[in-house]
Amino acid sequence: MKPDDLSERLLELAVRVGKVVDALPDTRLGKHIAGQLVRSGTAPAPNYEEACAAESRRDFIHKVRIALKELRETRCWIKLIMRSELLPEARMSELANEADELCKILGQSLVTARKNEARAKAQRVRPIPK
Repeated sequence: MKPDDLSERLLELAVRVGKVVDALPDTRLGKHIAGQLVRSGTAPAPNYEEACAAESRRDFIHKVRIALKELRETRCWIKLIMRSELLPEARMSELANEADELCKILGQSLVTARKNEARAKAQRVRPIPK
């Protein structure tokens, strides 16, 4: 998957999360979840964009880690909406699946970036043969 494709999917997730937030009931629980979900659900896209413009491999890893953290939180709020029956599961299941997929993609991206960082570090610290 190209970075632009992933950016687009994360942006689309944020749009869909916004629609879910607007559809939540005006109850104490609905308002609480709405506030948390709008924050966490809109954060992965800009954090990933920042990662794509990272100044170093470490910076990239840090920013992808933040995007993944926010995405996992979003996934949790979506599950809570479903279990609390605040919105129909049929409406939420596709969004939950997309959040799961995106978590896996970002998680794998982190694994790859960490391996590349370790490989680059190992190449830098090799002793020079005499």
